[in-house]
Amino acid sequence: MKKIAIIGALLALSGCVQVDNYQDVVKHPVPASLAGYWQTKGPQSKLVSPEAIASLVVTPQGDTLDCRQWQRVIAVPGKVMLRSDDFYNVTSKLDIYSLERDGSLLEYDGMTLERVTRPTVECADALEKAPLASQLP
Repeated sequence: MKKIAIIGALLALSGCVQVDNYQDVVKHPVPASLAGYWQTKGPQSKLVSPEAIASLVVTPQGDTLDCRQWQRVIAVPGKVMLRSDDFYNVTSKLDIYSLERDGSLLEYDGMTLERVTRPTVECADALEKAPLASQLP
């Protein structure tokens, strides 16, 4: 019986991130190297089409916008959560994605994004219609 309890405790602590209520997520500021505009370059297998584009806006205060576009734009706000020295983006739809920097690239939801100077026009429009709590300059 002790073994089952120990195994259960280890599985619970094995790094699975679960969020039941978006409002309960504590937003965490991010390092300057993570803040900014990120975008896929070229086809990504996690996107519906080779022409699809994924963008991620990350403010220094930890607000995010996950913006994906192909035939339409889907923009989902979120916030950065810190857990065990790892950063995660938690969207308002309760999707949780690890944020992992690899040099000048960002690994996010099985995609590789690179830093860009500004979001796509479509994502900028989405930001204008529904601004984040904190904005990038």
